[in-house]
Amino acid sequence: MIYCDHNATTPLRPEALEAMLPFLREQYGNASSVHALGSQARCAVEEARAHVAALVGAAPAEIVFTSGGTESNNLAIHGVGAPTSCRLIVTTPIEHASVRTPIAALQAEGRELRLLPVDATGRPRVDSCAGLPRHALVSVGWANNEIGTIQPIEDIAGQCRASGALVHVDAVQAVGKIPVHVRHVDLLAMSSHKIGGPKGVGALFVRRGLELRPLLLGGGQERGRRGGTENVAGIVGFGAACRLAAQELPAFAAACVGWRDALWAGLSATIAGVQRLGPDGTQCLPNTLNVRIEGVRGEALVAALDMAGVAVSSGSACAAGAGEPSHVLLALGLSHDAARDGVRFSVGRSNTDADVARIVELTAAAVQRIRDARRPERSHG
Repeated sequence: MIYCDHNATTPLRPEALEAMLPFLREQYGNASSVHALGSQARCAVEEARAHVAALVGAAPAEIVFTSGGTESNNLAIHGVGAPTSCRLIVTTPIEHASVRTPIAALQAEGRELRLLPVDATGRPRVDSCAGLPRHALVSVGWANNEIGTIQPIEDIAGQCRASGALVHVDAVQAVGKIPVHVRHVDLLAMSSHKIGGPKGVGALFVRRGLELRPLLLGGGQERGRRGGTENVAGIVGFGAACRLAAQELPAFAAACVGWRDALWAGLSATIAGVQRLGPDGTQCLPNTLNVRIEGVRGEALVAALDMAGVAVSSGSACAAGAGEPSHVLLALGLSHDAARDGVRFSVGRSNTDADVARIVELTAAAVQRIRDARRPERSHG
């Protein structure tokens, strides 16, 4: 199997697994316990917290460990979404479900919602965030999971901070792929399994001094911001993945750009009627390519490639099987029919140059088979 769906999840890095194993075996203490086993666990959690913080330029005390990106986004949005402090929520129509759904819940409770239209590359106008009231929360993803659009977060945040509005960023797809720094934002969500760490663990950056209402109430863990016994092994694996990501980021991004661009060059040269969706160049994640192929339904191509031994996606893994057109592609202006045709290729550390060449070959063959099957038989009359 050639895996080309790294935006959905990534293979667990061997170094992360190695770091985790002692805490799944002999060092099984609860990080809140005061004895030696507990102290070992606490030290490991704090070391991992430092690695996570360093990757995004935060202070360790500003990092809250969670169960993943979805919890991090929910904690951010609900945590500062009290009616007295947040009456207006500003976001874009291309956000992940873990952002759109909690925002919809707050809207149902009476908050005002303002959607910022995006252009054909998935970017909103920066000046649309100017002049917001102090009671506003702006929630924008650093990079889109389907089409790879990188948002001008620094410019958007600058407009927001001038008026005192809070800025929440879903950086799940950006961290570990492009440089990310928290200097301009108030809240930032991350997820371990997107960068070679284990599933079931993530983090939320919370700017020092910002009051956050916890979602989970319990024993006061994470400085009272997230109750529950820490997932020590998962946190340790996340920390190891962050340490490696920080060391390898420039080289990794460059390799991904090479594979992504070679993939696009190959597909566009061998398949007629292929269209690139979203941005290209530096406005796109280095590892992400979303295409639409004329006359080929996205789900059909994903299934055909799966049978041929290539794993790709027709959109967000969280929405797979929904049967609905991509809300991201609809926001770009595609018709409902065309928005069903997008296929996402997302390369990563497990790929090689040979993989890319093979993906092009197998995709071209799959497209030809699908098109041949759709052609009406010639009349014999």
